[in-house]
Amino acid sequence: MQQNFFALLESRMLREPDKVCLDCLDGSRLSNTELLDLTACISSYLRQQEIAPGERLVVQVPKSAFAVALYLACLRSGIIYIPLNTAYTAEEVGYFLADATPAVFVCDPGREAELTEVAQQHGARLYTLGGEGDGSLAECIVGIQPDSEVERRGADDIAVILYTSGTTGRSKGAMLSNRNLASNALHLVDIWGFTDRDVLLHALPIYHVHGLFVALHCAMLSSATMLFLPAFDAQKIIGLLPRSTVLMGVPTFYTRLLKQADFNRQVCSNMRLFISGSAPLLAETFAEFEECSGHSILERYGMTETGMLVSNPLDGGRVAGTVGFPLPEVQTRIVDEQGQEVTGDEVGVLQVKGPNVFTGYWQMPDKTAEEFTADGYFITGDLASCDETGRITLVGRNKDMIISGGLNIYPIEIETCINNLSEVVESAVIGVPHEDFGEAVVAVVVRNIDISEDAILQTLQGQLARFKQPKKIVFVETLPRNSMGKVQKNVLRSDYNEVLR
Repeated sequence: MQQNFFALLESRMLREPDKVCLDCLDGSRLSNTELLDLTACISSYLRQQEIAPGERLVVQVPKSAFAVALYLACLRSGIIYIPLNTAYTAEEVGYFLADATPAVFVCDPGREAELTEVAQQHGARLYTLGGEGDGSLAECIVGIQPDSEVERRGADDIAVILYTSGTTGRSKGAMLSNRNLASNALHLVDIWGFTDRDVLLHALPIYHVHGLFVALHCAMLSSATMLFLPAFDAQKIIGLLPRSTVLMGVPTFYTRLLKQADFNRQVCSNMRLFISGSAPLLAETFAEFEECSGHSILERYGMTETGMLVSNPLDGGRVAGTVGFPLPEVQTRIVDEQGQEVTGDEVGVLQVKGPNVFTGYWQMPDKTAEEFTADGYFITGDLASCDETGRITLVGRNKDMIISGGLNIYPIEIETCINNLSEVVESAVIGVPHEDFGEAVVAVVVRNIDISEDAILQTLQGQLARFKQPKKIVFVETLPRNSMGKVQKNVLRSDYNEVLR
């Protein structure tokens, strides 16, 4: 039986073949049929190059309609699609290519010279693709005959690998199956009330769950039109709100909109839904936005490994500071340190199970086993509580992950780079409140030889993506430790809570 997720997307999009799917707002538009035809051409070329189902294709390209078509072409062909954050450095890209061993690597034409050697080192064939849909891959498919075949895939066959960092510093590739993608997308369309009358304002990047899966899949399954912005721009968003019905964003989107003098109820009058995720939404932002726009933001919660897990309701009360109720088919429980379920509104670690939960980490069976309980629940690592109605509230993380502007940052990776400096004894990286990004990176450093903040930051520029680089470096004589010798990051977060304000 055909379980390729692409087959489901295609069947829904062909219900309205002439409907505009992607409006790139530069005069270029693609209907459902035109987008599907483009995927068929790319798929045909990949098959001609003998890229077999199950092989990997890594992508680090600017957002474009062609990039969306490439993602769909991989699904169509059964090729495992692996998107990378466009901010990753060549050194970081090298790690992912070494781990994923892809047959193909597609990069920004502007970085071809920088990344050619990296691709060659890891045996990947290199193509380019730009934000305007230009580049060598676009040239390769000119005049090619589309291949309408959809590769037969099983529900448990891997469709996508998304890399998520870990506290060990080694990034992990979360393997997501056709079943995972389909289950999550179908439930979201239903619970959020998506129809072909919707116009989704898409300003998210398309290299992680939020922009790639949640936004694209909801729109395509419902034959909604997407206004496709290359990036978030508050003034452009305000100008497009009267043409839109849904906006998905990270909390930073909403804090920036609230700073605009012309953001008001009138420009939001055509909107039916504002959705927030990828980072906690402050209660004060929720309240201020409702007062200014007349809409209460719908907050939801998910992970790279699971897609969406819980959501505030479309109809009914949306409570500030909570992430709502489990999606259909998603089972949740909250347990204490002994693995026993807590009662009442006690805080514990959230564990989840369902058809949306990933199949494991790429080539890391031991790590996969560690993250699941004996009865099949995935251990999220997030601390949560649940009230008597079943509404879930996240209260923190039992890991040290930082979420800045909706992007996950793991301190160990930054600490390793800083600690490699001969002038540094040790460092501890923490997240502190930031008005715009929610959280920002601060490094607390013990040095044995004088080295300036600027010198450390300059060294990190070539090693870490910009969003991972510290906003500030604080120098101290020693780091606080508990009786077991472990650095007390909670103390550091308390001490430097106001350092960026």
